[in-house]
Amino acid sequence: MPSESRTGRTQPARAPRRALLTAGLGAAALLATPARAQGGPELRWRLSSAYAKSLDILFGAPEAMARIVAEATDGRFQIQVQGPGDPVPADGLLDAVAGGTVEMGHGPASLATAKDPTFALATAIPFGLNARGGAAWWYAGGAAELFAEIFAKVGLVCLPGGNTGAQMGGWFRKEIKTLADLQGLKFRIGGLGGQVLAKFGVQPQAIPGPEIYAALETKKIDAAEWIGPYDDERLGLQKVAPIYHYPGFWEGGAMLHFWINAGAWKALPKPYQALLRAAAAQVGAEVQAKYDARNPQALRRLVAGGAQLRPFPQEVMEAALKNANDVYAEIAAKNADFRRVYEAMRTFRNEEYLWFQVAEYTYDNFMIRARARG
Repeated sequence: MPSESRTGRTQPARAPRRALLTAGLGAAALLATPARAQGGPELRWRLSSAYAKSLDILFGAPEAMARIVAEATDGRFQIQVQGPGDPVPADGLLDAVAGGTVEMGHGPASLATAKDPTFALATAIPFGLNARGGAAWWYAGGAAELFAEIFAKVGLVCLPGGNTGAQMGGWFRKEIKTLADLQGLKFRIGGLGGQVLAKFGVQPQAIPGPEIYAALETKKIDAAEWIGPYDDERLGLQKVAPIYHYPGFWEGGAMLHFWINAGAWKALPKPYQALLRAAAAQVGAEVQAKYDARNPQALRRLVAGGAQLRPFPQEVMEAALKNANDVYAEIAAKNADFRRVYEAMRTFRNEEYLWFQVAEYTYDNFMIRARARG
């Protein structure tokens, strides 16, 4: 998951309905909360985002959270939103929240993958859950309870705060046609995705988002992944790396979270806790809905501007899946928390795709073909 320091498409027809349902539930909770919350204490919290203001959907999520909380409490609970490096760098976000430098943060748990790969499971891993499956696992499949225990160990409370949907595979100066084309490729990617690709001989590169264009233009790197059409369009990468591969199998549905210092959360009055939960649910639904609504037209503009859409070859996808399973087995052998959470995710993922195969995939496949026929 890209951020300013490291650093989709699932089923777009369903996303708005899902967003409306979740937002409706959040709104209902909010309507019941303000009467009590308005009598609560006056609080001034700081929230650090992992994303620059130029990423308006992602940076806009905590801004919306702050606005809802302030309105619901008649201004008694104020949350000041800050960008990365002000004063918290994105890759230090979770540590800063846990340590009390700021009370809240917003960004992917995968920022802490190097510290503990278990954290990546809360965001996305190669060949993990899509956005809808991730939400089902979190809210109804036991993931919330698993991760509450994991994050409590490091002094954090987390609330889901949006999903990008399936991301794109990134921008390449040359098309990937065979596995041999990956050998020696300098690819801007990190985390578990980088570990999986490294088994092909790819050389993962850590390059901040604003520096991607220059790195591709000067041939410092051969390819780079970012997010998806709406956010990628701003970088203009089609001018220097026109091959736009898909899908980003390392992030089939990247879940973001609002991070809260455990001590600060415990000290909150119950109405304020309920308000934060409801606001996070509403804002999270809006993030997914905005990407689903804005990515199609952005993709059209990118193609018109020179982007060449190319799917990853089947042999690359199959080999990457094998590599991913090998990486997970290696990590699980050394990390009991990862093993426990990964097994739970894998079991849930397999059941979800049983259902998706019967109804969801059949319906979507028909509609996609119908669209192609005009």
